[in-house]
Amino acid sequence: MAGNLIRKVLRLDSNGILYKKDIENLIIKKRLFIEPLLDKSQIGEISVDLRIGTDFLALHQGRQAYIDTTQDLINRRPIKSHFTETRRKIGESFLLHPSQPILFSTLEYIKLPEDVYAILTLRSSYSRLGLTISTIVQPGYCGCVSIEVVNSGNTPIKILAGARFIQARFIKLKEKSEYFRTQRKYTCQVRPVTSKANEDVELEILKQINSTL
Repeated sequence: MAGNLIRKVLRLDSNGILYKKDIENLIIKKRLFIEPLLDKSQIGEISVDLRIGTDFLALHQGRQAYIDTTQDLINRRPIKSHFTETRRKIGESFLLHPSQPILFSTLEYIKLPEDVYAILTLRSSYSRLGLTISTIVQPGYCGCVSIEVVNSGNTPIKILAGARFIQARFIKLKEKSEYFRTQRKYTCQVRPVTSKANEDVELEILKQINSTL
């Protein structure tokens, strides 16, 4: 499904895809910020390779039978409590177990122009192992990017902190987007951040509607 979405987006915005020279010009003009770029080869013809960072959050099965995203402030446990935090040095390995969602941040800190967004996909070498992600980075975003990866296969897979793992494709919009015009739940982060689904404003509205029925 993610692949179909990406192909659709690329088809609709095919004239807006940034090529290598465009990406390099934005970096030189300091409109696009990607640091650290450890190797010039990270910038490809239509994408930039991003690396696995050093901080990880692993979703684990706790004593509670489910994760509550309904704003039940009395009975629910914080979503963060369902995750185990761990850290690896550059070059150290991390094991991706089958069917276990893992969050990690990119090694690179990025700042996008207000008229450019990014589509993130796995490098094919990793997608061929059964790993999946689905992430879009909004125009104007700044921070390390939290990546949600799932091992869809039935065999554990070992990855290295610092390895090139993600391909970022940049799409230029016809108009600027005021990213900070509205309050954002995920921005300017340097470590992976767990879901804040329970903070959606419409949840309280839905409960109010239910109470009147």
